[in-house]
Amino acid sequence: MAENSKIEWTHHTANLWWGCTKVHAGCDNCYALALAKRYGKDVWGNDKPRRLIQNVWKEIEKYQKQAAAEGEIHRVFVGSMMDIFEKPMPLVDHKGIPYSETESEFWNTGQLRDKFFNEVVPNSPNLMFLLLSKRPSNINKYIPESWKKNPPKNVMFGTSPVNQETADKLIVQLAKVNGLRFLSVEPQLDRIDMIAKINDGTDKVLLDLVDWVISGGESGHGKRPFDCDWARLIRDDCKTKGVPFFFKQIDKIKVIPDDLMIREFPISKQKQII
Repeated sequence: MAENSKIEWTHHTANLWWGCTKVHAGCDNCYALALAKRYGKDVWGNDKPRRLIQNVWKEIEKYQKQAAAEGEIHRVFVGSMMDIFEKPMPLVDHKGIPYSETESEFWNTGQLRDKFFNEVVPNSPNLMFLLLSKRPSNINKYIPESWKKNPPKNVMFGTSPVNQETADKLIVQLAKVNGLRFLSVEPQLDRIDMIAKINDGTDKVLLDLVDWVISGGESGHGKRPFDCDWARLIRDDCKTKGVPFFFKQIDKIKVIPDDLMIREFPISKQKQII
């Protein structure tokens, strides 16, 4: 959990649990995995339980009260230490004990996710939840059935392509989800043509499928090279298509060139800056 997050494109972060499994090249230097190892948390991989974040509900409630008091919409990134659309996984508490909210069964992450969708999202009108996943093909499997026709106005569904191959695949999968959609192209590992046509027999291009694009390079130990011209290409494509563009970083050390210091945010259907 992080109030007033250091991640430039969000106000806060929220994690329902801690842990995940690597899925593509963007995960190779995962900071969340490195942090878990540093703190001795064995929560990574398909055979590991995920650890419950106990205080997440109170923290989100606090964020909602703050935003309402200020008459604003605040962004909440879900989640920096997890993938909310990962398949259901066993869940343990901070002592490593299987977690349950009932006497009849132990909970998994799927039940925790359902609690968030059904209880938290509807009661947080001043929060815009940014649900970022490397598994966009799972989104329609796990969201409430009612969201498929009437997606909540305070949710944006996102995915994280890192090169042309993952962009072509993940953005098309994301486009099958009804609602607001965004891309976090982090860490960007290669040139991506966002106005490449999608293979559906229309003239649509990748950028036609999303409402916001974030771009940035990798930071930390073992960071991979980043070419600012990759970001410039996306910036120019976004300008052509009228899609808000946000450049986050080169590597958190190098100074961002003036022409890339662009930090645009989308406007929700309610015409409120998010």
